Amino acid sequence: MSSRTPHENDVLSAASAIVDAFKSTDGERYFRGFAPDATFIFHTEPARLSDRAEYERLWASWVDSGWKVLDCESSDASVQSFPGGAVFSHSVFTRVNTGESEESYRERETIVFRVDNDQLLAVHEHLSPMPDPAH
Repeated sequence: MSSRTPHENDVLSAASAIVDAFKSTDGERYFRGFAPDATFIFHTEPARLSDRAEYERLWASWVDSGWKVLDCESSDASVQSFPGGAVFSHSVFTRVNTGESEESYRERETIVFRVDNDQLLAVHEHLSPMPDPAH
């Protein structure tokens, strides 16, 4: 680990790689962006996922049931860099095929990165529903 402060473009690039892999339902490429000890909090799941392997098992079960990402659009990105890492947040619109039906979500996502040698690895991802703007 390093105390180097990552440049905003490096954070945006690391986040974009994760989003692009997710959009392609490319689990291998997607999980490459996360540290083994990364944690995940998703409003669609009943409990925190305590490491990457736990999420990988969940992902595999989704894919086995016919789940596939149809589209994922990122907007309103924000980067807050600090020595040793960064916080990336954005708004995301996602459409998936669950294997039984099509669903879409408007969410806000935060990904926390740490500097790990010469790369940025995500160590935490938090996804929450976006409030309806009419309320």
